[in-house]
Amino acid sequence: MSSGSGEGGSAEDRLIARLFAPLARHPGALGLLDDAAVIAPPPGHDLVLTKDALVAGVHFFPEDPPASIARKALRVNLSDLAAKGADPLGVLLAFAVPPDMGEAALAAFARGLGEDCTAYGAPLLGGDTVRTPGPFTVSITALGTVPAGRMVTRLHAGAKQAIVVTGTIGDAALGLALRLDPKRAGFAGLSPAHVAFLKDRYLHPRPRLVLSTALREHASAAMDVSDGLIGDLAKLLAASRIAGRIEAARVPLSAAARAAIAAEPTLFETALTGGDDYEILAVMPEERLDAFGAVATAAGVGVTVLGRTLAGEGLAVEAADGAPMVLEHQSFSHF
Repeated sequence: MSSGSGEGGSAEDRLIARLFAPLARHPGALGLLDDAAVIAPPPGHDLVLTKDALVAGVHFFPEDPPASIARKALRVNLSDLAAKGADPLGVLLAFAVPPDMGEAALAAFARGLGEDCTAYGAPLLGGDTVRTPGPFTVSITALGTVPAGRMVTRLHAGAKQAIVVTGTIGDAALGLALRLDPKRAGFAGLSPAHVAFLKDRYLHPRPRLVLSTALREHASAAMDVSDGLIGDLAKLLAASRIAGRIEAARVPLSAAARAAIAAEPTLFETALTGGDDYEILAVMPEERLDAFGAVATAAGVGVTVLGRTLAGEGLAVEAADGAPMVLEHQSFSHF
């Protein structure tokens, strides 16, 4: 993403100079006037890199506000950094613009992105813009830093440790289901406040960057919940070559999710497996729970112990009656 200067250059150059160059506040971005940025991590730190792509009709609705699309695209990447115990350094942006997306929409997209880049301390460093006949597509690469050798991976969970999750689970998946079928039993009687809450949770993830340092200090393994709590926990356990057991009744639910599930109990499985939560799933020694919980509480983030890790392999999910819970699907999958 490089722009021309002044009145010269292509229409793309002028668009970048007008809408996106003001977001490139890191000196290494060179004002988006070059083909690449140049940055150095702080001394004694490692770089952490992550990338997610969002496509209209798959990850968001084409009619969603452009500013909200930008926020979601940025935040899902920042959530990855948070789960690794990393602090944001900057982001690279690429997007493909369809014919029906005009300059007003692009300006709103840039505004939403810029506000979040400032709020989360993740300046724009560069990227690319193209035209496409297909759906609007956004891809962001986020760069973060951790003290050398301190990134929190999925690989080091040990047996007899606590499995914890932040926030509440299932709100975004229920928000998506609500938008697809607002008249179904679980949603028809929801209050306007609950409807608005679930829709917002789908559209605006909440990356838990305030917990990055605490994760480095207390977690043995962590990841963010993007494809569904059950499926993502199974991935983490498999990566650590360890087993786990959780109680479904312990899964933290918002008041809105509880109301929807009370009206349509089958939505509980949607909440457990639907994805887009972008909460932190972590494994840590029992003796670390209080310290981690204190940091989270001070930051206004809830933490719930779901169960424990075990020697062996696989994930067991217990229903409220103690019987094994059988799920049709464990998580969202593109394939």
